[in-house]
Amino acid sequence: MSSRILEVNDLVTRFHTQDGTVHAVNGVSFYLNEGDTLGIVGESGCGKSVTVLSILRLIPEPPAEVARGEALFDGQDLLRFSERELRKVRGGKIGLIFQDPMTSLNPVHTIGSQVSEVMREHLDISREQANRRVLELLDTVGIPDAAQRARDFPHQFSGGMRQRVMIAIALACNPRLLIADEPTTALDVTIQAQIIEQVKSLREQFGMTVIWITHDLGIVAGLANRVIVMYAGFVVEHAAVADLYADPRHPYTIGLLQSLPNLGEDEDERLVSIDGRPPDMLQEPSLCQFLPRCRYAIERCREELPILREVGDGHQVACWSDVRFEPQGQDL
Repeated sequence: MSSRILEVNDLVTRFHTQDGTVHAVNGVSFYLNEGDTLGIVGESGCGKSVTVLSILRLIPEPPAEVARGEALFDGQDLLRFSERELRKVRGGKIGLIFQDPMTSLNPVHTIGSQVSEVMREHLDISREQANRRVLELLDTVGIPDAAQRARDFPHQFSGGMRQRVMIAIALACNPRLLIADEPTTALDVTIQAQIIEQVKSLREQFGMTVIWITHDLGIVAGLANRVIVMYAGFVVEHAAVADLYADPRHPYTIGLLQSLPNLGEDEDERLVSIDGRPPDMLQEPSLCQFLPRCRYAIERCREELPILREVGDGHQVACWSDVRFEPQGQDL
């Protein structure tokens, strides 16, 4: 039986602004077992990135505030760690790949020095050992002529190659958990596919546990074994990937799946869009946040917030309606 590596319970994060309090993350709970790959999916602004950045306390406090919850990593609550204790975890036990490779690297330091820096911070190794490890990592992530490229600067690399460097940095200390925050968003589709295949290969090679944050359910299908769908700061569905595609039970998940292009469909068939707009996050939620956009709504949806309930083996949904839908042509 796999051991539990991360357990997040009732996480609440708010941003206090001049316009009011933004309710960014509202009672999010999930878990990760050793070797899992968890996809976190949802549209921009739904709280995906804020959730994982809150766990590692990488959001600016103030204006942000982690108001409630716990994030148990190997049984220890990261939200109760001091900044010094967290520095040992970030980059060491937990590696991060950030969203934009074009701005995540320091432009005035060589690639090699930036990869070795994280090792010198977390590992008891000499400069010579770190330099050897740098070349091994650059070769592992598919950067050719590693000895030469390690002496180059970020501006001499393409976007895809910079993201490979970010992966090398994230892997430098052999982390137990790798968090990838929309790492392919700024890249063209060909490079996206290469980066995804690279991460899958490295996951299998090193046996890492992975959290992959994305707005694209299509990416999750071939990468993750479990997925949580977020909307307006809430987890609205949590299931194994195969179950989610075969039997989506939340209206928002159904809308996301219907909006995916499928090569097997009639070329004249239009994609389905989700009408309406996301809710105002300045308003404290008191009822279903998807209500104004939902065609399955019942009276109870207008009266109270839905809670996650079991609808199958390991399949949870936050919806008062008993929604049943068979997506057409959505094969894994």
